[in-house]
Amino acid sequence: MLLTLIPSSETRKLLYVILIWLLFASGMQTVVAEEKNIWDRLQGSNPKGYVLLMRHALAPGIGDPENFQINDCSTQRNLSAEGRSQAAEIGQWLKETKIKILRVESSRWCRAKETARLLEVGQVRLNKNLDSLFKESDIAHHPQTLQIRRAIVAHRDKRGLLVMVGHYVNITALTGSGVESGAGVIVKADKSGRIKVLGETPVFKISR
Repeated sequence: MLLTLIPSSETRKLLYVILIWLLFASGMQTVVAEEKNIWDRLQGSNPKGYVLLMRHALAPGIGDPENFQINDCSTQRNLSAEGRSQAAEIGQWLKETKIKILRVESSRWCRAKETARLLEVGQVRLNKNLDSLFKESDIAHHPQTLQIRRAIVAHRDKRGLLVMVGHYVNITALTGSGVESGAGVIVKADKSGRIKVLGETPVFKISR
């Protein structure tokens, strides 16, 4: 056998590597199963305390032009045709889950507002605390982040899924991890006010 040709110390190292890989693979399978299970559990329900933090759909580029004006979409980075299709796809998926949605909130940035509107799962309410923090520093302690954190904690005892459409950096500030364009994470605050990520939405890739 191959292992008989390897010195005992090398054999132990190899077995250790194999064990670590198996534990990692098992952990990944558990995470995927848990994420799928959360959507299965919420299917057709009026859930209590859950918030969907969603990143706007595909809008090619980074940041915004120097002449950015919040009330003028022509000065902003906007959704592409693929992005609009992606937003519609995730909206259709949300409808198919039959989860009762309390309301939809959005950043005032045009790409976020359009994403929220194209979901077609409820009237969109603008929330300045979801506005992009791309050019800000210490985003984890930024007043906007703290306000959204408070809103998630306050939602803990309320019924219906709260959908918040915003930006990559904002979601990272709240959860410690980012999401792809048009995707989101479902979170809930625990009794101590800590925000826990419980699952992710599917990522819809739109082919040209």
